[in-house]
Amino acid sequence: MRKNRPQLVIAIGMQIFQQFTGINAIMFYAPVLFNTLGFGSDAALYSAVITGAVNVLSTVVSIYSVDKVGRRMLLLEAGVQMFLSQTCIGVVLGAKVQDNSDSLTRGNAVLVVVLVCLFVSSFAWSWGPLGWLIPSETFPLETRSAGQSVTVCVNMLFTFIIAQSFLSMLCRFKFGIFLFFSSWVLVMSVFVKFLPVY
Repeated sequence: MRKNRPQLVIAIGMQIFQQFTGINAIMFYAPVLFNTLGFGSDAALYSAVITGAVNVLSTVVSIYSVDKVGRRMLLLEAGVQMFLSQTCIGVVLGAKVQDNSDSLTRGNAVLVVVLVCLFVSSFAWSWGPLGWLIPSETFPLETRSAGQSVTVCVNMLFTFIIAQSFLSMLCRFKFGIFLFFSSWVLVMSVFVKFLPVY
């Protein structure tokens, strides 16, 4: 068991960090987020469809580029893109909170949608698929099934925690929720930078 500890740390870390990117918070509550941003209820549905389409198309990018570019490079590049996207979303929404108006201007609302799509695309070609691929590659064959079981369990646990706490955090942190998740993206990028190569 001791010889599998590094692989277990990587697998657990990947799953925890995958959830702390904030992707499930954005995907679960995209209609609520976009409706809150001043889009009508139909626009919120369209926005959810748009983010879903961006997710699928960007995952295809990962399929074709992961072996050419490398796992670490995809994770680090996406870390920069996710950090910048979420920080910009937090700044735009923070400025909106300061002006005491009821909704974002059309330009700012479109900017937030574009930033959310940039965030979703960077997740979908990095932490989304690679969060599952890397643990499956690091465990030796004799412990792979047990290791993947732990990986799935940790992922589901943290998905549940984020899903249950997101609305409370959103009400408490307001625009700061995006800064909270962007700070986690920074931490996980440092984790990836210093991961050993297996």
